[in-house]
Amino acid sequence: MAHTEAPVDILVRNGKTMADISDDVSRPLESFPTKKCWVCFGASLFALTVWLWSVGNFVVRGQGVLGLNQPSGWGTDITNFVFWVGIGHAGTLISAILFLFRQKWRTAINRSAEAMTIFAVITALTFPLLHTGRPWYAAIWLLPYPNQRELWVNFRSPLLWDVFAVSTYFIISATFWYVGLIPDLATVRDRAKNKVRKMIYTALSMGWRGSNKNWNHYEMAYMILAGISTPLVLSVHTIVSFDFAVGQLPGWHTT
Repeated sequence: MAHTEAPVDILVRNGKTMADISDDVSRPLESFPTKKCWVCFGASLFALTVWLWSVGNFVVRGQGVLGLNQPSGWGTDITNFVFWVGIGHAGTLISAILFLFRQKWRTAINRSAEAMTIFAVITALTFPLLHTGRPWYAAIWLLPYPNQRELWVNFRSPLLWDVFAVSTYFIISATFWYVGLIPDLATVRDRAKNKVRKMIYTALSMGWRGSNKNWNHYEMAYMILAGISTPLVLSVHTIVSFDFAVGQLPGWHTT
């Protein structure tokens, strides 16, 4: 009986070894930033400056410039919040689902997708703070904490639900992202020549040695976090949609 074997797809071409791949991946961390990196950094810094100017502008002029007025309870801040939460959901959802379905090509995009989630959620969390009109007091209004005045946050407010939902999502996403980094942090640790850098990466890699035991625990933890992240995307965006669904004022939940 004739026997045929399925062709093996070569993932690494041009005769590169694992050491060559480690060199290519680690090179950006071990070399001085290029001109392109500085150009991108400068563009990002300019965008941040524009954002800080706009924040200062509406703090000085008032919330009316963002569309907040009576009877309109939501303004541009909440619109931006929903947008950035959606961007943040996309990254973790893509990475987690591809991992659960064991799609090997996810390794080309998972790190950038997870990093996109982290920064998008951080950006989203700034908008509920700005929505309060006094961001420097927002922690008092949006986070429950014991105090002598016996005041508590308003648990009937959708804005408070957003804080709990997005904070939970951020913690899970950041943990999911960090766990995926541990083997790579160990690689950078082993290549580090500076003592301070080696100490930092030793602490971040959490004693990773690449043993079978390490990989078994890593796979289990990563799978659990992926399983939690996937339904969490749906639940968090459902709570975010409550901003417009449970309005007490007529008209703020209509288009």
